[in-house]
Amino acid sequence: MTRFATRLNSFAAKAEMEWPDLQGKPTALMMARRAARVPGLTHVDLNYPDHVTDDPRAVKEEIEAMGLGINGLAMRYYTNPAFKLGAFTHPDRAVRREAIDLTKRGIDAALEMDAPLMTLWMGQDGFDYSFQGDYGQMWDDEVSAIREVAEHAPDCMISIEYKANEPRSFALLPDVATTLLAIDEAGAPNLGVTLDFAHVLYADEMPAFAATLIARRSRLLGVHLNDGYAKRDDGLMVGSVHPQATLELLWRIRRDGYDGVIYFDTFPDASGIDPVEECAANIEMVERLMGMADRVDADNALHGAIATQNSPAAQRAIQRILAGA
Repeated sequence: MTRFATRLNSFAAKAEMEWPDLQGKPTALMMARRAARVPGLTHVDLNYPDHVTDDPRAVKEEIEAMGLGINGLAMRYYTNPAFKLGAFTHPDRAVRREAIDLTKRGIDAALEMDAPLMTLWMGQDGFDYSFQGDYGQMWDDEVSAIREVAEHAPDCMISIEYKANEPRSFALLPDVATTLLAIDEAGAPNLGVTLDFAHVLYADEMPAFAATLIARRSRLLGVHLNDGYAKRDDGLMVGSVHPQATLELLWRIRRDGYDGVIYFDTFPDASGIDPVEECAANIEMVERLMGMADRVDADNALHGAIATQNSPAAQRAIQRILAGA
């Protein structure tokens, strides 16, 4: 059975509908309780340190009491305003050390929660101007920090989630090839990649091709599904813009042996959508696409078309599958 996880902050959308008397923002546990109502949802991911108290095991127990598991944690570098200039790549050694030590505490919390997966999205590590920094030094700092946090706890998987830009104009790890280079240089066996569908699109990549490269040079540790128009991180519902590319990705990663959760990194708050309904629609779409992936597996004509790069024949076969014919 496919396991499904979700971005917990999505469940702060339309807060007035769920908590009409709420003053301020909902807590992590309030959002998790709301997420637990989604049919088929099995897990949540938590941000560190935002969603985790000084007693990680107590948080785990409360979420499990709701019928959900914790898939893993994701680092967020907002506690120090200086991180805007970089977390692992900040020019001040003391700030870099603060970011590294914060990450190690997050890894320790993930292990305490029996959720040994830490996702690193190094959105602050990058640059905005020519002559802003020494690219070689920034690269060395990034790779050495990734190596250090990975070696901190070899039994925790460390997954790099790349993104072309935002908040920085240029991210240091903007695409699959650069990310794989950094992982290769870091050299730790517990490193891998999280593939975010919308990030892949606006890195001008084909999702299934990116997944293929990851399988060849590293390992896929996370899949964040969403959709968008390849101009920014739209966070739209799964398959709403690129159903064929989503189907191809799901088919590809299954063939390559991916057995992790499917995580929904979508933004219902952007359009004022009920997050419970939105997440349920995402699950229904992925289950439908997984059924189509079974038909892709069994379609010999399609495989022949792929082998000969016969696009018209391949498109006819895929259109039949999408139409349920």
